[in-house]
Amino acid sequence: MTKRKLIIARNIDQDYVEKIKEMIPNWEIIVGKASSVWQDHIQEAEVIAGWNKEMKEYVIEKECNLRWVQTWSAGVNSLPLHKLEEKCITLTSANGVHAFPISETIFALMLALTRKIHAYVRNQLTKTWDEANLNLEIHGKTIGIIGVGAIGKETAKIAKAFGMNVIGVRHSGKPEEYVDHMYTPQQLHTILPTCDYVVITLPLTKETHHLFQSREFQLMKPSSFLINIGRGEIVAEEELIEALRERQIAGAGLDVFATEPLPENSPLWNFDNVIITPHTAGSTEHYDKRVIEDIFIPNLKSYLEEKTPAINLVDYTKGY
Repeated sequence: MTKRKLIIARNIDQDYVEKIKEMIPNWEIIVGKASSVWQDHIQEAEVIAGWNKEMKEYVIEKECNLRWVQTWSAGVNSLPLHKLEEKCITLTSANGVHAFPISETIFALMLALTRKIHAYVRNQLTKTWDEANLNLEIHGKTIGIIGVGAIGKETAKIAKAFGMNVIGVRHSGKPEEYVDHMYTPQQLHTILPTCDYVVITLPLTKETHHLFQSREFQLMKPSSFLINIGRGEIVAEEELIEALRERQIAGAGLDVFATEPLPENSPLWNFDNVIITPHTAGSTEHYDKRVIEDIFIPNLKSYLEEKTPAINLVDYTKGY
């Protein structure tokens, strides 16, 4: 009898492999990020944990046994969603894994821009003693969190420790703890003029693509800061560059970009009111632990009981 197969397309600790083996002792488990490890097994694999773009030609273009994909990332916009849906393949994401590290990065960027830490680091390199016109503080200011999911909730919680007024935007408009006022996306233009910090924590979908353009930057306060840790394509990058150049907004902390790596000729590198990080906001020492223990193993238990894995089940109609 042919063994059922699970591919874990990541390089994970053997302890985690053993935990999973205990759950499915009669399965064949293939573990490794390199395509040379899994490519000979992929068409027979029933479950894949950790998507790789090279998998598309094997899974989508050919016949396969695949029934469920558990991604290692929160975002799923890079996957062939339409094809996966056509093949009735269940898709679950790693949404929620990033709540702690990304909320920390959000506040690192906000505090650095507010307290001119980025300017002081540059001055240190040239041994320049300069105050850099430091005069802002974060306490008591208004933060607009555009997308109140797991990351947005944790960000709101931290914001209250700074005594901030917290405004949230989510599709449902449903109230959330630590959010003082919740709005829907249709009310975005209403809240932008009131925010000192606008934080984008949205997934990339058809609805969120270029959600922020010239109009949105014009509505923001000239003293406000934009933080984007969602996806680069949510912001019309050339229009953001113009807004920064014309000082329509005070500055930006950016972890994601339309093209990654950010091209060397991008003007964003040269702005003194911009902090750039290389899409690392979600990096954490606990990443694999959270994906495996909090998401994949509970979902695998459901799958083995012939139930649909429920944690972070992707809704193909929404794109996340």
